[in-house]
Formats: sequence, structure tokens, C-alpha cells
Amino acid sequence: MNFMLDILWSDRLVFLLIVAGIASAWYIRQHDHLLLPWRRVGRSNVAMVSLLVLSMFLIVGFLDCLHFRIALPQTNGGEKVYSPEVLSVFDKLVEPLRTHNEKTYSAPFALTLYAKESTTDAQGNVVRAYPRLQYGGAHLADESQRNGDVVRRGLIGAVAGLLVGILLCSLWLVLLPSPAGGRGIEGEGSQSERKNSKSGTRSKALTPTLSRLRERGLDSSLSAIFVTLLILATLIGILANLATAYHILGTDKVGQDVLYLSLKSIRTGLIIGTVTTLVTLPLALFLGVAAGYFRGWVDDVIQYIYTVLSSIPSVLLIAAAVLMMQVTIDTHPQWFDTTAARADLRLVFLCLILGMTSWTGLCRLLRGETLKLREMEYIQAAQSFGVSSLRILARHIMPNVMHIVLISLVMDFSALVLAEAVLSYVGVGVDPSMISFGTMINAARLEMGREPVVWWALASAFCFMLVLVLAANLFADAVRDAFDPRLNRTV
Repeated sequence: MNFMLDILWSDRLVFLLIVAGIASAWYIRQHDHLLLPWRRVGRSNVAMVSLLVLSMFLIVGFLDCLHFRIALPQTNGGEKVYSPEVLSVFDKLVEPLRTHNEKTYSAPFALTLYAKESTTDAQGNVVRAYPRLQYGGAHLADESQRNGDVVRRGLIGAVAGLLVGILLCSLWLVLLPSPAGGRGIEGEGSQSERKNSKSGTRSKALTPTLSRLRERGLDSSLSAIFVTLLILATLIGILANLATAYHILGTDKVGQDVLYLSLKSIRTGLIIGTVTTLVTLPLALFLGVAAGYFRGWVDDVIQYIYTVLSSIPSVLLIAAAVLMMQVTIDTHPQWFDTTAARADLRLVFLCLILGMTSWTGLCRLLRGETLKLREMEYIQAAQSFGVSSLRILARHIMPNVMHIVLISLVMDFSALVLAEAVLSYVGVGVDPSMISFGTMINAARLEMGREPVVWWALASAFCFMLVLVLAANLFADAVRDAFDPRLNRTV
């Protein structure tokens, strides 16, 4: 093979989360009482639109987790030698964005650099001028052609993206379950309506319209999904077509495309927001449930631990731990074959530290809920019949606190994404060689103080983080409303 798979530690943890998610989804589908809250989420337009937007980020992050190294032409005694540069599948898909680097700053859609340089004209005179970019708008003769070319390419990309969106919507409708399968979502529909729908499935699959959705009783959520999908497909088509000829969001100090940096930052933010749960969840779940159920000295010890931990400023604790880890990494360079592996270890350790400092809030909630459940009649009855404490915890306590766990984890995701940006900004976050929203903001801090102001790097990181965090918060609100028993007693 001309490449070698290079699976980083963070990639392994992401794959573990994916397997756990698939297993959880399969388990939930087998139990109607667990599936019911997710059906409520599926009926929420805001939840489904937010989930679709989050899915775009998740796809980019997943493709960026498939790493490999390319084989070099030379060999070492017949043995293949691989490049020290670690690439991902996403890097190959957007290779023009990665490789088309300019000399230095350039504004969005610009044809020239952002600052003047001394050049020599045809007569040999030294003049101050804005040099042309090597890649951005290189196909144009002069700047007067740019606006028309941008409009033309944007329209072509919009039409192509819209066609792809329509195709995806049509496939979705063709593969959509019959009304009998979708009855669980609405809980309505007579037998005659189901028969009519089955008889017309073949013809309606060729003409997917909103009337078919209304017949299926799903137009409320699916219409919102399809409209959002068409909008996203159109925007992606426009950006993809324009990015092949221009630097849509400009370039940074070393000439890298800011759009590429923003897209690469998604993986770092998602890993911080998801992998941290592998540390937070076991600590908070087992300690919180144990403190609430066993009470006594167990409760006192666990309360003492998380009270002391909460009293320590989290930023100082994280900074001290990261700096100690960095010293260990610097003194053992033989541990790492590539720079990416070195930066990845610091990222995993940062997730570990964030998990160790963020489990206390969830632990308090679970302790309080377990104290309440412990006094319920069915728990006391189980204790009277001599059921072991371990079986009571596994069969009765933990299933009844999982809604709190799920709500807390979803709502903490956005907070962890923002925490990475803040920590990287102050220099105790991810490795400086790793692309993230925090490192982009940290670099933009100096750019905002120059004249003229280089604003597009900060604006790009801000917009991407805003969309990601906003979608996560809206989805978290919908999940909270669906799983909170106080809000769904009549459902």
C-alpha cells in the first residue's frame, strides 16, 4: 500500500464513543419506554434542525479522525519509508484548501496580498504595490472580473448543491418507513389509511411532496428537516465551488486558508466536548449514586472529595496539570514518531483533566436524585425481600437517573467546547501545533492590534463556534424538555 494507517489515541477514543452510541441506540430501540422520550425529540422541529446542523459538524470531525501517512518514493534497504506528516481523509477531500498557501495575509475573496511590498516594474523601478496571490483568483486577468466570476460560480454551486439536496430528500422519502412503522411517532392513523398508503407507495416514491408527508403525519418535523437540508446543501455547494478558485475567508499570517483552519478546528472542539464524558460519566455516576444510596460514611467521604475539588480554581488546576504534562512530553521525545502524535497526547490529557474537574456538578445532582429514589416504595420493598444492594442499584436506581445523566452531558457539551477556546487562548489548552478555535483566537489577538486590522480569522472562528454551540444548546433544550418527567406527565 502507498499509505499506512496512523490511529491516534484520540481517534481510538472517538471510535469507542461511536461503538457505545450504536450499542445504546440498539438497546433503546428494543425498549419502548426508553424510545418514547426520543420520539418526543423527533417531533420537535428545533431539535431535528439542530441535530441536522450538528450532524454536519460530526461528519467533518469523523472524517478528520481517519488518519494515515503517505509512503515516500525512497526506500530504506527495501523497506518503505512513510512521511512524518499525518493526514486525514478530510485533508484529502479538501486538498486544494490545504495546499494552496499564499505568502501571508489576504482578505476574503482578494486577488492580492493584504499589505504592500516592494516590487520591480517593467522599467526596473522599485515600486510599492499589492502583489497578486499565487492561487486566489489566479484565473482572472484583473480585479474587474472578480464580481461577475464570484456570482457565476456561486450560482453554479447553488444549483448543484440544491440538486444534491433534492436527491437526498427524495432518497429519504423512498426509504421512509410505512405509516405502520411511523405510527409510534404520532400514535394515530387508521387501518384504512395505512392500506391506502401502502398501495400508493411506489407511485408516491417517485413524486415526494409535502402532501405525502401530511398523509404520513410527519410533515411537521420532516418538512423542517428537508428545508434545512436544502439550505445546507445549497450553502455547501456555493462554498465548495467558490473555494476552488478563491480564499473565501482569507488567509492567515503564514498564508494558510482560514476556511481550512476553521474546518480543521471542528475535530478538536468535538473531541473536547465528547471524549471528556468518558472521564466525567463513570466518576459522577458511580460516586453520586453510591453517596445517595449508601449514605453514612460513604456519603461523607464522597461529599468531602467533591467539595474540596470544587474549592480549587479549575483554571489553575488545569494549568498546573497541563504544564506538568508538557514537561514530561518535552523530556521524552522518543515516545513519539510524529508531531501529530505528540500534540494528540496533550489533547487526550487535556480531556482527562477537564473530566476530572467537571464531574462534581453531575455528582451532586445524582446524589440528590438517589436520596429521593431510595425512599420510594418499590426500593424499600426490594430491600425488605433481601435483594442485594448491587442489584437494586443496577435494576432500579441507575435506570431512573439516566435522564439526568443524558441531559447534563448534552448541556455540558457546549461548555466544554468554549472551555477549550478559553484554555488555548491563555496558553494552557491544546498544543500550539494543533489547529483549534482557541489557537485561532489566540493568533487573531495580535492581528487585531495591527493596522490595517486583520479581522477575518477571529470572525471565522467566532461564527463556527457560534453555530456549533448554538445548535448544541438548542438540541440540549429539546432533550431536556423530552426527558424531564415533570414536563411530560400527560404525554
